[in-house]
Amino acid sequence: MPGPLAGVRVIDLTAVLLGPFATQHLADMGADVIKVEPPEGDLLRVSGGSMGRDKNMGPIYMAANRNKRSLCLDLKKPAACTVLKELIGKADLFIHNSRPQAIERLGLGYEDLKKINPSIIYAYSLGYARKGPYGHKPAFDDLVQGVSGAASLQSRVDGLPPRFMPSLIADKTTGLHLCIAVLGALYHRQRTGEGQMIEVPMLETLASFWLTEHLFGATWTPERGTMGYDRIINKFRHPFKTKDGFICALPYTDAHWLTFFELAGRPDLCKEERFIDRNERAKHFSELYQVLASLLEHRPTDEWLAMFDKADIPAMPVRTLEELLDDPHLEATGFFTEREHPTEGPITTFASPLDFEKTKVEFRRHAPRIGEDGVEVLREAGVSDAEIARLKADKALIVPAPMAQ
Repeated sequence: MPGPLAGVRVIDLTAVLLGPFATQHLADMGADVIKVEPPEGDLLRVSGGSMGRDKNMGPIYMAANRNKRSLCLDLKKPAACTVLKELIGKADLFIHNSRPQAIERLGLGYEDLKKINPSIIYAYSLGYARKGPYGHKPAFDDLVQGVSGAASLQSRVDGLPPRFMPSLIADKTTGLHLCIAVLGALYHRQRTGEGQMIEVPMLETLASFWLTEHLFGATWTPERGTMGYDRIINKFRHPFKTKDGFICALPYTDAHWLTFFELAGRPDLCKEERFIDRNERAKHFSELYQVLASLLEHRPTDEWLAMFDKADIPAMPVRTLEELLDDPHLEATGFFTEREHPTEGPITTFASPLDFEKTKVEFRRHAPRIGEDGVEVLREAGVSDAEIARLKADKALIVPAPMAQ
């Protein structure tokens, strides 16, 4: 059967990573996502440098834009805005991650579009909630990592200066929340017929993300302790060195610890209440992590993994990014697939992590070239060939040159 969102039409005016990450999940679930790009294309196309045959088909762009169609419009031209509004009039969702003031100047604010399509779901993400004093500010992943507390979290562990996490964590986390919000609005409209506007700000998303565990002692008024989940920010919490590498090991229950101490040849530790009673253990995890480290370093990783698997103690190896490509589990589940890209030749793609029993997600098409589906999309919307020709002549609609055979 088709994906769970088959039949949902999305007009996607998002760019860079946050918005495209959200709409890729919608596209993977079967939605018809029409990616609307400016003449120069989404900036994400050139992020990471030009490695491929087409300089506009960068690696991060291709990783976040599969299953979409591209329509290239110059929205500085009134004719382009007019045709975009025609598409929105027949769509289920309009989504963007531009600052609202810029969108409203184009006549694409919610109040304008709900006059065209009263049931439209209008979703957008921005750096900071519009009603707050930061609401007008531009936002990028680094900035939101800083202001949300993310950049300072590692300092709590090692005392070093604040630094960024080596991932676009703010973009991707907010993108997931934006996708979740859209799914809720689609369900609401199915029940009531009502469209609505959705705002998902990056700062508020990241603040709630960190504070789920790190509000901690400040949960109460007055505070009953400091902020920051002490076990998680403990400097001894890290992958542990083994005789030939590193391992992530987490004996969790009282039984796990008793078994581990026996396996490690330290049955004497089974008599120490601070280690074998969960309430006492919570007070002594710094000591416990150090004991764990001292015991694990005497045997090879594979030997520990085999012992832990047999004893049902949670443990996994430490992989590099390169080793993920040959991970036996990911290989068995078909996570990676080599496909032939129309311009880039053989490329490695990875699967959606979502797996529906009846409405499967699937790889339907590669990330598109700039504007490659524009004529097809407009014809489907009822725009005549004569009008399409006028849009192209006015450079309101941009289509790519045919690919060389």
